[in-house]
Amino acid sequence: MAEKNVTKVMIDGKIITLGGYESEEYLQRVANYVNHKITEMESMTSFRRMSPDMRFCMMAINIADDYFKAKEQADAAEQEMENKDKESYGTKQDLIAAQMEIDRLKRELDKYKK
Repeated sequence: MAEKNVTKVMIDGKIITLGGYESEEYLQRVANYVNHKITEMESMTSFRRMSPDMRFCMMAINIADDYFKAKEQADAAEQEMENKDKESYGTKQDLIAAQMEIDRLKRELDKYKK
């Protein structure tokens, strides 16, 4: 089993201890992402006027939105890769069939030459 990492990160000006099986660098990247979202949201006047509960809810919704959009992109990329693999496999099969036909025609040509 992987070793659990614990690291201190700063989120919204507060030091928080994060723990997980991911690397410390990864945990810092997560904290940086959250800080970026906070900065992005706080730049909107309407967000600053919300109650702390609503701010939390809006942050969660925005992060979930980012997640689902990224997952959709990843799924689409994976599907595209699968399609290209299938297309490549089909092309390889066509190439093999063409090579077999060429070999057959060469043998037939050699037969007629004799």
